[in-house]
Parts: sequence; structure tokens; C-alpha cells
Amino acid sequence: MRCILVDDEPLALDVLSSYLEKVEGIELVARCTNPLEAIRLLSEQDIDLVFLDIEMPNLSGIDLVKSLDRLPQFIFTTAYPQYALEGFDLNATDYLVKPVPFPRFLKAVARAKEKHEAAQKPLTAHKATAPIVPVETMPDFIFVKSEYENIKIDTADIKYMQGLKDYIKIYTRKEDKAILTLSSFKELLDKLPGNSFLRVHRSYVVNVNAIRAVQKSKILIGDIRIPIGETYKDEVLKQLNIS
Repeated sequence: MRCILVDDEPLALDVLSSYLEKVEGIELVARCTNPLEAIRLLSEQDIDLVFLDIEMPNLSGIDLVKSLDRLPQFIFTTAYPQYALEGFDLNATDYLVKPVPFPRFLKAVARAKEKHEAAQKPLTAHKATAPIVPVETMPDFIFVKSEYENIKIDTADIKYMQGLKDYIKIYTRKEDKAILTLSSFKELLDKLPGNSFLRVHRSYVVNVNAIRAVQKSKILIGDIRIPIGETYKDEVLKQLNIS
């Protein structure tokens, strides 16, 4: 994969460059401190992946993406987590918050490689007419608005969610109190990996990885007993492979 780095901070470019030196299968083509320079380069060369800062002079990373007709994969690298939702709305491969830990960087690169390889995979004979669709991956975190800030929650830390009229209470492994957000289950479930979260009641969604046991009409998460709604029961048992 051919990639470029776009960031107005030389130190940030140095960090990402040093990371890329340790990764096989990715060629660093250029380092750009000016987003306009990056646009010119993207129009002249075949680039597969862009690591892109957001807050830059003249043109933000988000505006740069919106200005391109032909988009390579791009991974936002920024010190501002509040742009994450907009970043994923633009179909970003990933969103890295500075300072970027090397293991988190590797995870983002693995996602990019997976999508690149899926797009390059040759068609089999019996599917010769089918289009190649890049594999989409869900982010491993979400942002939810609670009071006056957007709170980042790792999806693996979510134990369960409880619906209260127009609000959702999100219970996690790390927080003593539930996080209250003005949202609906549909809005949250659209952001979460579908194979990990299951609607078990009109008022409850659970993380299947947090389930300790399943009783006749209840799910146990730690010491918490969550009811299984009658209309959801058959689908819940089917998804949990319980006969």
C-alpha cells in the first residue's frame, strides 16, 4: 500500500514516519505539511492510504476529504476527539487521537490492509459478475453526548443499556455511575457492532460478551438481572444459541 502523511506539525509527522518504518507492506510516498500540497499529490499519484490531521491552516482535514472526487482510504490523526462522529460519517477507516500509541496505530493499519486486500481480491469464477465490496469495520469506540460534553466509550466496556423514554443509560465496566445520553436504541445500535449487542427487552440492550448466565426469563450480567421480553425471547435464545 502506498501512503502519505498530512500534518502541519513536523513532530507528528516524525512519530508516524517512525511507526511506518516498523510496518511491512506500506510504502511512505510523501510527508505533507500543507493540505493543498496533499491535494495536488493525490491528483497526480495513486495513493492507497492517507494519514490526515484535522486542524490545519488554510484547509481542515475534513474539508480536504470533502473536496476530493476520488477518495483513497484515510485515517484521521488528531488531538481533537470531538470530530470522531463526523470523521466516521465521511467513511474514515479509523480515527486516532494524539498522542497515538503504537499498538493503536497497528490496529488502524490492520483495518486499512484488510479493506485494501478485500478490494483487490480477484473474483471467483461463480461470482464473476459480482462487484467487489470493501470490508467495512466498526470502530471500537463510540462518542455519546452527555450534558455538555461528548464522552468516548470503548464498546467492549459497555455491559448493558437501559432505555428511559427519550434517554439511554449506558452501564460500563469502568464507570461507577451510568452515563446518561439523549438518544434512542436505534441510534446507538447503528454505531455498535451488531454481533456483540442484543436487544433483549424493549427497555434493555446487552453486550453478549458481558453475560454471566441466562435464566428462564432473565439475563445475568454480574449481579444484575435483566428481564427478557416475551416478544424478544425466541430471537434472544436463537442469537445466543440456546435451545
